[in-house]
Amino acid sequence: MRSQLFEQAQENKQPGMSLQNTKMLRMSFNGEFFARQGSMVAYQGDVDFAYQGAGGLGKLFKKAVTGEGLPLMKVTGRGDVFLARDAWDVHVVDLEGDSVTVNGENVLAFESGLEWDIKRVEGAGMASGGLFNTVFTGTGRLAIACHGTPVVLNVDQPTFVDTDSAVAWSSSLRTGVRRTVKAGALIGRGSGEAAQLAFEGQGFVLVQASEGPQIPVQSNS
Repeated sequence: MRSQLFEQAQENKQPGMSLQNTKMLRMSFNGEFFARQGSMVAYQGDVDFAYQGAGGLGKLFKKAVTGEGLPLMKVTGRGDVFLARDAWDVHVVDLEGDSVTVNGENVLAFESGLEWDIKRVEGAGMASGGLFNTVFTGTGRLAIACHGTPVVLNVDQPTFVDTDSAVAWSSSLRTGVRRTVKAGALIGRGSGEAAQLAFEGQGFVLVQASEGPQIPVQSNS
């Protein structure tokens, strides 16, 4: 049997976390790591998957209060695990003793050596859903999934991003919420968006080319 497919789609043999292709992550490991629950598409070897919840009592409390959190699974054993999320674009970020803030919806997987916690965006009231994000700190690799090709904005002036389009940003940035003067103004890709994440300082913001997949409205008919 012959096909260019068998050559183009060959499994890579890199150790650790790496991209199998632009839509799929490969984790070759001996030990443990964390991944978004339900993101496994295939695996080889002696591997076990355990639901992790929000990750500890403190994070579990924050998830209950904020509605935010990572539906995680802890992956242990030895082998190769392939992860994806609805054919979103996958990117790998190397943390080198620094910190990055990521929208929980965009986290795909991360190495167990990274510390993480759920933080609230300053200036966002408890009623402003979706403004709780995850801060990763330390040394290790983190995989994020973007719905559409992203752009990196260099923040050297006040920058504003739709709350569902902001994927990740420098944790050193000052963040807040800016509300549109006219609540019905159609300034974004959604309908009547009235609030954006505001960033100030020196750093970057990663913005995806979408507000995420649209949830279909159920008909009562």
